[in-house]
Formats: sequence, C-alpha cells, structure tokens
Amino acid sequence: MTILWKVAAFALSPLLAVSVAANNTPTVRPDGKYEICSEGIRGYFIPYGASISNLFIQDIHGAERDIVLGFDNATTYSSSRLHPHLNGVPGRYANRIKNGTFEIDGTTYHTDLNDNGGRDTLHGGKNGWDYRNWTVVAHTSDSITFSLVDEDGEMGFPGQVVSYVTYTLTPFQWHIRMTAFATTKKTPIMLSSHTYWNLDGFQNPATPLALDHTLYLPYAGFRPDVDNILIPTGNILSNKKYSVNDWWTAPKAIGANFSAAELGGNCGWNCTGYDNCYIFNRNHAESLNWDAAPVATLASPWSGIQVDIFTEQEAVQIYTCNNMNDMFSFFHI
Repeated sequence: MTILWKVAAFALSPLLAVSVAANNTPTVRPDGKYEICSEGIRGYFIPYGASISNLFIQDIHGAERDIVLGFDNATTYSSSRLHPHLNGVPGRYANRIKNGTFEIDGTTYHTDLNDNGGRDTLHGGKNGWDYRNWTVVAHTSDSITFSLVDEDGEMGFPGQVVSYVTYTLTPFQWHIRMTAFATTKKTPIMLSSHTYWNLDGFQNPATPLALDHTLYLPYAGFRPDVDNILIPTGNILSNKKYSVNDWWTAPKAIGANFSAAELGGNCGWNCTGYDNCYIFNRNHAESLNWDAAPVATLASPWSGIQVDIFTEQEAVQIYTCNNMNDMFSFFHI
C-alpha cells in the first residue's frame, strides 16, 4: 500500500516557505520522538503504533502549524491507552470483523471482541498493532522505517505476519509505504494510516474544530452499506448528487450537512456524522496512474493549508470523530 500526501499552504509561494532540510543528520529528540524533514515540511514519529505525532507546515500567515493530533511526549501514548488510535497503523486488520469470526479453508477463527460490547473486532483487537512498540530498522534525515512481527495466534489471527512501514518526506510531500507478509499461514490483512487532521493547528481563533475545512473526493461515487454498528451488509450504495454523502461534485465543508436529518444514523446507531468508506470509481488508466491526480483534497480557509492525497488503493475512510469528547477537535482520513 502506498499513500502520498502533498501538503502546502496553497496561497503561499514556495520561495517563502520555511526550509528545514539543512541538517542531514538523523535526529532523535529528548522527548523520544524521531525527526525527519525536507524542504517546507518536517515530522516527528514514534515507535508506538509506528505513528506520526507531529507534522509541521507553514501557513499563509507565515506561521508554522502542527496539523496532526498528538501527545507532547512519546511515553504518553503507551501509558494512556485511552487515545483514539492516534495517527498509527492499525492491524493486522483495520476496521471491523463481524462477531470476530471468519473462515479460511474450512477452519473457523475467532478474534478478540473489543468493540460494541463484544459484537465485533476493531482494528485487530485490544492489542492491535497501533498499541504496540514497533522496531526502528532505518532512520535517515528524511525517512524512517518501522518493523513489527505479529506472531501466530495473536488476538486470534492465524499465522505469523511481518510488516514494514516507511515514512519519507520530500519537498512539501509526505510518503507512506506499508507492506505486510504472511509467512506461515493464510490470514486476513488490511492496513491503514489512522491520521487525525486539523489544518489550523488548533490556532484558529474562531473555532478549534475542523468542520469548516473543505473536503473533495472527486472519484467517490459509491460507498458500502453498513448496519448500525458499521459492519458492511454486502450492498453498495450510490452517493447521490447533493446528498450528505456527496463529496464528489465539488468541495464541501465537512460540517455543511450536520444539521440535515439525512445525516442521522449515517455513521451507525444514534450517530450523526461520518465514519464511512468511500469507493473510488476511477477507470483502469486512472488507477494505474494513481499519482497523477488526488483522490482526496482537504483544505482550510483560515490557514490556507491544503492536503492532496494520492494512493493506489481503491477506497478511503472518512471519520469525523463522532462520540469523542471535547479534548479532541479534529478530522480523520
């Protein structure tokens, strides 16, 4: 899986953007975070969950903003497991498995039931990959690679899996490459980047929320139907033009439809908002040339920061942090 995020203040000339690539020496900070950087962009990463904790970009006001959510100290991630999968790599299976049960070649497997009162497995169970310390196997001034070995039977999954996650920064771009190899048995694997965004860096005096950010998903014409605990039913729904799930006709503020009755239950039982998978309807040539056009664009009118997302994957999950307390005011793609 490959993801490319192009990050820039869209009203800012690159000549004015800060350059942080003058030092070629890999840096481990006193707070336990690993720093990498390139022109106009720098990031901090931690072994816990193979997570990004900070991503800095200059906005149109000339100020550097940290546009992802994270704790100040790396040790806080492991000491407080109450965090909502902050910017890590959930696995070995991201999202939900109904009843924590699946079958491979006639054998039934039961995974850890850690969600919805024991009705499903979420993000690999209570000891999923984003709750573990990965190993740093490579670190340069602009790149870092983490590795994890997930043993046979962990959280009920069959077989050993070896995974690598590499983060690389190039001028104004953040690249993610995630790979996983089943070494002994067939097993389900689905990885994702669980990053939370606030493109104002929580500095917008009018609001700490990201609901005024605009989102554009030009290829997102469909979505899987889900039940009231967000388990796919097997049906595919059309995202009708001008509906609450229409992100494809034009950029739209994330909070534009929060008062619409249609949005009630969109993200599960008693939930108003988004926790939905949007399927891309790219043609074959567009899928092959995935780095030619973004599948998602998130932009803040206040900071002027815009994130363009490119991937060879065929869907994206949008989460508006429903049912989370006021400590967190952000947006997850």
